[in-house]
Formats: sequence, structure tokens, C-alpha cells
Amino acid sequence: MHKDIKKIKPTMRIVNRNKVKDTPGIIKHQTVRPLCGTKQFPSERIRVGVAQFKPDIHEHLHWHPIEVFYYVLKGSATVFDLHGKQYKVSAGDSLYAPAGLAGSHEWKIGPNGLELLSIRATNAGHRRMQFTVNRDSGESVIDMHELGRMDAIAFESHY
Repeated sequence: MHKDIKKIKPTMRIVNRNKVKDTPGIIKHQTVRPLCGTKQFPSERIRVGVAQFKPDIHEHLHWHPIEVFYYVLKGSATVFDLHGKQYKVSAGDSLYAPAGLAGSHEWKIGPNGLELLSIRATNAGHRRMQFTVNRDSGESVIDMHELGRMDAIAFESHY
């Protein structure tokens, strides 16, 4: 081993699943197990977690101001895009939703529930939020409590 390499402090981290607690998700009957990009497990630019949905629930059409990648670990769901086109997903499938309204998606969870690896392109709370979309009117909204939970009530001024 080169002598200079010994001066470098390793920054790799192992997250033991027994030390991670599930937290409530955005919708009822959903939990999220944070793995990276939280106060407990900090990162520079990403947020990773395992999202679990109970069987037969519906997460309404929504979009994110960041890109999101989901990898299905267990279970199944029907995913709908902005125009209502359906896609069946199950273990081994993935979904990439670019930032913005065009990346909107909706989940109808199957009878065995759904477990996803969720990777978000930021760990900044105010950029992780999601906006619900009314497909008929085009209106896009977010609940004020969700804004508070995502640290999006006030933004830092750069002036």
C-alpha cells in the first residue's frame, strides 16, 4: 500500500438494516425506509429509500420537480402516465420519471402490495416534494402540510 493512501480518511458507509426505522410515506398505507440522503444517513446529492405500499391502494397522479427512478423489488402495480396510459410493473421492472409535469405518474397497487427502491436526484427537502395533478382540469397542487414536511415553506435568499 502506498504511504500517502494511509493519510486518506475513508468515507464509505455501511447502513445496517437493523438500525433503520421505517417512516410514514406521503400517502396513507405507505412507509419509507431511508437509506441515503437524510440527516441520519447524509449524502451529497441523492436520496435513496425503500418505499412500501400496502395492497390495493391508489397513489393519485403526481409529478416531482426532480427526476426520480424506481426499481420494483416486490409486488406489482399498474402505473399510469399523464394521459392515462397503463403499464403493468412487477419485481425487476423500473420506472424513470423525469422532472416536471410530463413525468407525472400514478400508482394502483396490486393485491400483494408493492416495494420499490426509490432514488431521487436530490436530498434537498424543498426539491423532493410532489404535486398532485387533476388530469381533467390540468391543475397541479400540493398540500401545505406537505410543504412544511419537505422544508419548502421558506427558501433561502441569495440576494
